[in-house]
Amino acid sequence: MSPALKHVLILVENLPSPFDRRVWQEATTLAGNGYLVSIVCPKGKGYDESFEDIDGIHIYRYKLPLEAEGLHSYLIEYSFALWHTLRLALRARRERGVDVIHACNPPDLLFLIGGLFKLLFGTKFIFDHHDINPELYEAKFGKRDIFWKALIWLERMTFRTADVSIATNESYRSIAIERGRMDPAKVFVVRSGPQLDRLKIVPPVPEWKRGRNFLVGYVGVMGKQEGIDLLLQAARYIIKDLGRNDVQFCLVGGGTSLVDMEALAHDLGLSEFVTFTGRIPDQELLEILNTADVCVNPDVANSMNDKSTMNKIMEYMALGKPIVQFELAEGRFSAQDSSLYAQKNDPKDMANKILELLDSPETRRRMGDFGRERIENELEWRYEAPKLLAAYRAIQDDPQTITRKAGSHE
Repeated sequence: MSPALKHVLILVENLPSPFDRRVWQEATTLAGNGYLVSIVCPKGKGYDESFEDIDGIHIYRYKLPLEAEGLHSYLIEYSFALWHTLRLALRARRERGVDVIHACNPPDLLFLIGGLFKLLFGTKFIFDHHDINPELYEAKFGKRDIFWKALIWLERMTFRTADVSIATNESYRSIAIERGRMDPAKVFVVRSGPQLDRLKIVPPVPEWKRGRNFLVGYVGVMGKQEGIDLLLQAARYIIKDLGRNDVQFCLVGGGTSLVDMEALAHDLGLSEFVTFTGRIPDQELLEILNTADVCVNPDVANSMNDKSTMNKIMEYMALGKPIVQFELAEGRFSAQDSSLYAQKNDPKDMANKILELLDSPETRRRMGDFGRERIENELEWRYEAPKLLAAYRAIQDDPQTITRKAGSHE
């Protein structure tokens, strides 16, 4: 059967498309290989249309009532998201038919829609494992209580419902096999490799340095487990304790902790040395990262971050930037010799590692070259796309795979 007859519906809750780079890379790869693709996702800044058709990919968006931070607000957000996702998934089925549900967590509730479609329509279900939610809960709330146990159960049910699971790294694959009890043959590792045609090396823009000699860059979410407070403590040590007034920090991204982190920078006396941009267009993001002398990943060392692959690490590498991060297993696997590794959750050691690189142009060049070459030769998305297609072949080769033409489900 030709894959052109297959309609894939991707479900994602935490970011809009095409802003979510991994989801968009998967969607365009599938579309480029003959699949019909639709996406259900939330609205977000700059992505306010309820429906868009971008290069033949149908994007259905819904509005969330809030951006969750506390447990109560998470329950509200996920309840709204689940209802709207189901509503729009049924709409997508009416309009083009659905043969495969491709669900990206969080939350681990989307198996309810995948399971319903399997039961009623014979749809296949692929689980794309983006976050390990039990570990995320423990990182946010610091406990293993009844809600943590509930997340373990939801994760297990998600894996049990899935025909195939996609893991972002080997740590996640182990969780799928050991905790999720999935058949290893049905778990595929597809890393979030960057696309070099998007992450272009362009001339630096000195204005981002605000008149200082050096720029330290960060891109990512502003949340509790991202360690922005630790980065600001490192910046204070560099600027206030060591008197290094020649270093500017630029932090790109939005999130629930953005306002708090801006306030903390003010309280630490760092306002003139730290630029918070919020979410910005790609062109400005590229300007900042290409201008940066060193890029940082201050993710808190915990069980979640230790097992997770962070997109920002490989984006830094793609632009040939030396990195400083805390010692984390998957972070080290990705970056290898393109990064220095500070002691876990130690802002002073992170500060010293940043200065070590700022004061050694040759070391920065060597590490940046290593990272760029590793992306070009091993980790770019073009090496991962065939693995995604292999996961789809695995369900297509199943003799029970539905062979109805997309659109014939009316």
